This record gives sequence, C-alpha cells and structure tokens, in this order.
Amino acid sequence: MTDQELMDRARTMLRFSYAPYSHFPVGAALLCTDGSVFTGCNMENSSYGDTICAERTAVAKAVSEGHRDDFLRLAIAGTSRDFCWPCGSCRQVLWEFAPELEILCTNAAGEIIRFPLRQLLPHGFGPKSLKQD
Repeated sequence: MTDQELMDRARTMLRFSYAPYSHFPVGAALLCTDGSVFTGCNMENSSYGDTICAERTAVAKAVSEGHRDDFLRLAIAGTSRDFCWPCGSCRQVLWEFAPELEILCTNAAGEIIRFPLRQLLPHGFGPKSLKQD
C-alpha cells in the first residue's frame, strides 16, 4: 500500500471524528505487515481526560484483532495548517508495540512527511525497560 493510499484511509476517518469540544478532527490508519489496515478517529468526552485519540483507537482495534508485533506504518490526518503529530500518550502506546514504526503526518494542504517513531520518542520506555537482568 502506498503512503498516499494509507493517508487517504486516514483522511476518510476525519468524517467519523467526535470532536465537539476542540473542533480538531483526527483520523488514523495503521498498516500491518500482512496488509491489514486498522483505522481510527478521535473521540472526545466532556470529561477531557477520557478522550481517545485516533492513533490509539487504531492500535486498540489492531490489538483486539490479534495484531501486536507487526505494525508497519501509521498515517495521521488532521485539518490544520500544521502537521498532525501524535501526542505523547499515543507515542508511548505506539512504542509499546512497534518502536520501529514509521509515522506519516499530513496537514490541510495535503503535504505528507515521514518520521520514524524513534525520532519522535527518543529513548522510549517499553517492555524491554522492565527487564531486571
């Protein structure tokens, strides 16, 4: 799947976003090595701490379908002038499953940039960090 096709899947999710408070819709599409794509959108809540980001929605859907160590690329689409970056919580969740994940971000102009998760979350804390050997 091309970067553009994956980003198109993420953009499609913008229409399902529930963002009545921030008015900042976000869509995500997670590609696994077997070609499976799991999509997500953000879902806000009047109790702001209970808001769920698009990226974590896509990851939760993938994990609930048995995918855990085969995440390849994640496309994140927003509607702002700036690129739509994953928040710190999302970076941590992504690191848990795929420290080598490639992140694609877009902006309202349709430009796409690519970063390795390791660059967005250097020295991330994950399962290996818990080993005491």
